[in-house]
Amino acid sequence: MQISVVIPTYNRYKFLQRALTSVFAQTYHSFEVIVVDDGSTDETSNIQKDFPTIQYFHQENRGVSSARNFGVSKAKFSWIAFLDSDDEWHRDKLQEQVDFHTQNIDIKMSYTDEKWIRNGVEVKVPKKFSKYGGDIFDRCLSHCIIAPSATLIEKNLFNSLGMFDESLEVCEDYDLWLRVASKNQIGLIDKKLILKYGGESDQLSVKHWGMDRFRIEALEKLLSSETDKKDLIIEMLLKKYKPLLKGAIKYGREDYIALYEKKIAYYE
Repeated sequence: MQISVVIPTYNRYKFLQRALTSVFAQTYHSFEVIVVDDGSTDETSNIQKDFPTIQYFHQENRGVSSARNFGVSKAKFSWIAFLDSDDEWHRDKLQEQVDFHTQNIDIKMSYTDEKWIRNGVEVKVPKKFSKYGGDIFDRCLSHCIIAPSATLIEKNLFNSLGMFDESLEVCEDYDLWLRVASKNQIGLIDKKLILKYGGESDQLSVKHWGMDRFRIEALEKLLSSETDKKDLIIEMLLKKYKPLLKGAIKYGREDYIALYEKKIAYYE
């Protein structure tokens, strides 16, 4: 199995060095590395000198989804592994997933468990982010339980399900994993094989308030597609609309009050 490792990055030069070091320390070696620099203004372009075998591409700043999609378009191998530039892999990450897919040839996507590091200290992962394998669509509805850095995906899945939605500022991974899980089994390697670092003020999950706004957008989009999961999607939408309505009422946002009242009345 040959793998294209796609790493999007934006002003993360030092973190990118750490991420790439973890890639080249892998016990599995059949891969290429594609770094997509999404308009960095720091020293990120120097990464080519640090790791001469990588493929480095620079584009104007268009967001992480655009960078990932561009990386996939440049991939020459049939399997894609994503790694965010501020995350890090355990040395056996790729080998564990290759072994899994070799034994489960009908499963086209897998992911691993993870460790969270916040301000240099390992913290407990909240229960709502617990990991599951198999038919996990219902487990993916409330929050995104799959980290991009944990995934290995057969490239053909993008042809049938589409790419990362570049119109979503955040929750683009939640959106794609829902599309995958709505039609496919997803494998779990139940080992903590990635380190997810947090605590940076410019991380997308920190910069954007009201993340459920973007999850709702993804759910509504999926609901309008051909899916046999409509009942589950509507149930989750109602769970997300109602707190937003309460918030709109609390702060006197008449436009949002009317919007969410209309949506709740339509689906109830």
